[in-house]
Amino acid sequence: MKGLTEGCGCFPTGRHYAGIAHLIRAQATGIVEGFEAEAPWIDLPIALVDVETTGREPATDRIVEVAVVIGRSGTIAERRSWLVNPGRPIPEESRAVHGITDEMVADAPPFAAVASEILAAFAAAVPAAYNASFDKGFVLFELGRVGLEGDALPAALSANVEWIDPLVWARELYQFERGKALSDMTSRLGIVHKSAHRATDDAEAALLVLYALAKDVRVPKGYAAFTQEQRRLARAQEEQRARWRSKREQAST
Repeated sequence: MKGLTEGCGCFPTGRHYAGIAHLIRAQATGIVEGFEAEAPWIDLPIALVDVETTGREPATDRIVEVAVVIGRSGTIAERRSWLVNPGRPIPEESRAVHGITDEMVADAPPFAAVASEILAAFAAAVPAAYNASFDKGFVLFELGRVGLEGDALPAALSANVEWIDPLVWARELYQFERGKALSDMTSRLGIVHKSAHRATDDAEAALLVLYALAKDVRVPKGYAAFTQEQRRLARAQEEQRARWRSKREQAST
């Protein structure tokens, strides 16, 4: 049997050791235009967004609060947040999660009035979110409703850009631990998380989780290598969840 240091320099699974990741040329796909593929991603400006909403469906529900926290070189550099009038009552089940009431947003601007400010927060930054498909979906749907899409968007929000998602890395690095929700990870990593399910506090906590996970030697340091590995992990995790759902359905029949 080959030793681990023989042959390709891989784990038994075929994945390369983190120590030689810099020797492997990553395919520069999914990165924000204007950033170098080999740049250390942790040194890049990261715009981590969190949204609170009227429900879970971007096509039919609306944002009631959005925050963008900017990080640079492992530290918080800027926080921006907006309460948003969704133009409809906030359902009780949603209020129970985030605590935002109709009265709190009654005098808040509609999304269209703050869209340009939100776009400015993403300028010259790498987009990120915890469970990124949720926040990304809501942000892009709201922007589309007010006619902001395609060339009107900053490079960070281009369709081919891979959003950084700390949840993908939490599921990989802590796969044998129970609970990967943001509150689970902040507790596990000793990160202060003041007001769960309020946009600014969630966005800041998620960014600090990302920076804490970045210290793990299994996390690629280069921007393109990081996005490529995250894409691979996300795909594998989704396949695993699909198999689990299939087995559960079979067991219930």
